[in-house]
Amino acid sequence: MKILIIEDEPQMLDNMRQSLEREHYNVEAVSDFKSASNKIGIYAYDCILLDIGLPDGNGLDLLKQLKKEGKDDGVIIVSAKDSLDDRLAGLDLGADDYLPKPFHMAELHARVKAVLRRRNFDGSTIIEIGNVTINPESRTAKIEAEEIVLNRKEYDILMYLIINKNRLVTKTALAEHVWGDHIDQADSFDFIYSQIKNLRKKLEKSTIKVEAVYGVGYKLDVE
Repeated sequence: MKILIIEDEPQMLDNMRQSLEREHYNVEAVSDFKSASNKIGIYAYDCILLDIGLPDGNGLDLLKQLKKEGKDDGVIIVSAKDSLDDRLAGLDLGADDYLPKPFHMAELHARVKAVLRRRNFDGSTIIEIGNVTINPESRTAKIEAEEIVLNRKEYDILMYLIINKNRLVTKTALAEHVWGDHIDQADSFDFIYSQIKNLRKKLEKSTIKVEAVYGVGYKLDVE
């Protein structure tokens, strides 16, 4: 899952990034309003952790930008401001949750997981699609009763395709979501083909197939 941290306190930002990366999230981070606005204008995120008090702008204006652009990224406001007015304003603008500082990282993880489950899987802790069962908590997948071993990228690709199971996913969107900022340094999408090939092989006994749409991208087909 792809997360954007918008936080101007360097130590807090670094702690949040490291903690979330240990949970295998794809994490990007910015520390000012302008950089955040550019990020959310170009990319899509599963969850945005938003500090209201930024040095060059009000984080609530970023919520307005998301709403204006018709984006549905999950948003958790993470801020030292804990007034009722701030909470209500954020929720009215489309935020999913409000986590006041200071907080324990375990609580942050729980809030992020709750937003992801609510937005992508109707609150379910176990995902079932065809004869495949996935447990996002343990990042494990089974075909019927048999566990399949997926590397980190294979798992991330599968989850992204499941979230978008009724849509055609372009190669660019898939690369940006799974590889994040690092995609800008890539010369081609050959690395995606390799991961997709391996994923298909591991899903051979399943009732879900990763179908290629020539020249465009991929789509998940459920038999």
